[in-house]
Amino acid sequence: MKTDIEIADATKLQPITAIAAKLGLTDDDIEQYGHDKAKISLPLRPSLLRSTKDKKHQLILVTAMSPTPAGEGKTTVLIGLADALNRLGHQATIAMREPSQGPVFGIKGGATGGGYSQVAPMGDINLHFTGDMHALSSANNTLAALIDNAVMRGNAHGLDPRRIIWKRVEDVNDRALRSIVTGLGGIMDGIPRQTGFDITAASELMAILCLTTDMADLKKRIGRIVVGYTSDKQPVTVSDLGFTDAIALLLKDAIKPNLVQSLEGTPALIHGGPFANIAHGCNSIRATRTAMQLSDYTVTEAGFGADLGAEKFLDITSRQLGAVPDAVVIVATVRSLKYNGGVSVSDLATENIDAVHKGLPNLVRHIRNIQRYGLPVCVALNHFVSDTSAEIDAVHAECEKLGVQAIVTDEWAHGGQGAEDLAREAVRLCDQPTHFHPLYSYSQSLEDKIATIAQTIYGARSVIYSAHARKQLALFASYGWDNLPVCIAKTQYSFTDDQHQLGAPSGFDFHIRELVPKIGAGFIVALAGSMMTMPGLPTHPAAEQMTISDRGVIRGLF
Repeated sequence: MKTDIEIADATKLQPITAIAAKLGLTDDDIEQYGHDKAKISLPLRPSLLRSTKDKKHQLILVTAMSPTPAGEGKTTVLIGLADALNRLGHQATIAMREPSQGPVFGIKGGATGGGYSQVAPMGDINLHFTGDMHALSSANNTLAALIDNAVMRGNAHGLDPRRIIWKRVEDVNDRALRSIVTGLGGIMDGIPRQTGFDITAASELMAILCLTTDMADLKKRIGRIVVGYTSDKQPVTVSDLGFTDAIALLLKDAIKPNLVQSLEGTPALIHGGPFANIAHGCNSIRATRTAMQLSDYTVTEAGFGADLGAEKFLDITSRQLGAVPDAVVIVATVRSLKYNGGVSVSDLATENIDAVHKGLPNLVRHIRNIQRYGLPVCVALNHFVSDTSAEIDAVHAECEKLGVQAIVTDEWAHGGQGAEDLAREAVRLCDQPTHFHPLYSYSQSLEDKIATIAQTIYGARSVIYSAHARKQLALFASYGWDNLPVCIAKTQYSFTDDQHQLGAPSGFDFHIRELVPKIGAGFIVALAGSMMTMPGLPTHPAAEQMTISDRGVIRGLF
């Protein structure tokens, strides 16, 4: 059996100019990065917008039940669904996130799909791609250097070195950098202070890149970034320090959406890569909006389970995008249900109907949560060869109780053909009326918004704050930050803040230890439990399996 990268390497890709032409774009509308990658120049030509005024502009959001170490194949389903829509005669475009080097070389692997349902060039996208991640890291760390220099050179704005909250980043899982001391060595080496690194996907600049509308908006958002506080706890921003344009110009190319293709030639806009467990977990609104302007159907994703990425898409991204999904697809697998039902990873290939029933409450809660938003929803049951008819029937029966269709998909083995039934259901749902209502009002207090998410989406009984977080709630309210949405950072494996509590627990206490202002991005991050913003590597990282031949042929990248 061929590996993902062998399948990708064996596929002859179309010139990126041909993919652009499918969207009505000419050579003047794109900036080519070789044969099979390009950036789209925005704004789109007015004549192009006029030619697309009669398009449906329908948006399909692909999310998932709570993920497991076995993997659910959400991105594989996303790509297969878009391919299937095109096979059925619709015009569909993919809008998804860029992979991060951290998971690629760590435990999760790449983020370009799998089997015959991939975006390509798979190797390039999973590695350096068009340089967006490097640009974000460079801009972030340039700002950090400018802040430290400003403090050492006189500190005209009274920024307290003990209250600087801006961290450096790198796009690698590196636990050794979570907590460090900088400025050691002498008077010309800076002022010693304790700080740390985040992974690039968790940086505020990543969130800004994904939520900004244009260069003017990018500059406004960068200027609003709070880098720290004075000794009397007054916020100091990038605009105060005078570095706004210097940071923005480092992102002048990174803010342009990237255009590639699926193995079946479906256009794919891949742009931005925030993690949904520690950030808002959605690709850029510039990419999604562009895809919607140029296509009848845009298929986009939200990271991890629906309690993370989908909640943040619907309560944060959608409001800034100016559109809500016409249909939602929740990806599940029999394997993930059995894992949530108490089965170990090593035993997931063995039939266990009882474990499926025990794990189904997890899927049911995700379905009900999406229904609370008033959106049409279906389940994509991503098929594995070990699934049995009895196990699949159990899923069908439970979904039918909720008035939801569960469609078996097999896009990994058959590409878009394996997702045609799902595509038909997605089109049907898009034609249904939506009655969308967000989970909370921005006018609610931060405490009320956090409680609403924890109790309504997670099933918590109450929210418990650390003493530090309690003080931050009062302080942030005094700054007028109460009217911002909340982005909760928690484990992706559980509805709780404890990754070991699987299934659909309820009546638990949800713990918030710290709040982080992301004023430029436009939300407040609430760190739950022991969630880290710099992941670590596993005992056996994926890097151990990677090879590159003398001729440059890569293997072990998945």
